[in-house]
Amino acid sequence: MNKLLKMTLIAWVAVGTAIACAQEDGKKSNHMETLEIGDQVPHFVLKDQNGRDVDIADYMGKKKLVIYFYPKDESPGCTKQACAIRDHFTDYTDAGALVIGINSGSVASHKAFAENHGLHFMLLSDPGNRVLKLFGVKNVLFLTGRETFVVGLDGKIAFRYRALMNATAHNDKVLEFLKTSDAR
Repeated sequence: MNKLLKMTLIAWVAVGTAIACAQEDGKKSNHMETLEIGDQVPHFVLKDQNGRDVDIADYMGKKKLVIYFYPKDESPGCTKQACAIRDHFTDYTDAGALVIGINSGSVASHKAFAENHGLHFMLLSDPGNRVLKLFGVKNVLFLTGRETFVVGLDGKIAFRYRALMNATAHNDKVLEFLKTSDAR
């Protein structure tokens, strides 16, 4: 019986990896289209970790926006990703970018996560993953997706990066883009 359980687990991991690879290759599902470079960012209002309403329209055209979707507060990969952003926060601000993390976690969960790790950027609560769906971020098995979007001053997607398993690569790829491009 133990062998059967191991084989089942290996099969699920293989299926998850195949799905993640297909997503990273840019293949789209039929039910939800991921926002692409050049697409306008949809309007949304969500609560931040302090319970304040954040209207994305208040930030459009004033700063570049780095909007990243992540599965869960305090999970190992999500913590590494958030701490990488924290550790390079000056690089983001020097590039004129405002960082916004979004997932379905509660306001209280986001507040604890930010306090536990000294995160000085917005974490927005997206109950029901409404905004995640507006952006077309894909789920992988039982996990919500991990995808980062850079929004230019024109309110359009200038860069996007998807990688569920390599959380810290998001920081590296986004900073490389911000440093080498003119994200208008």
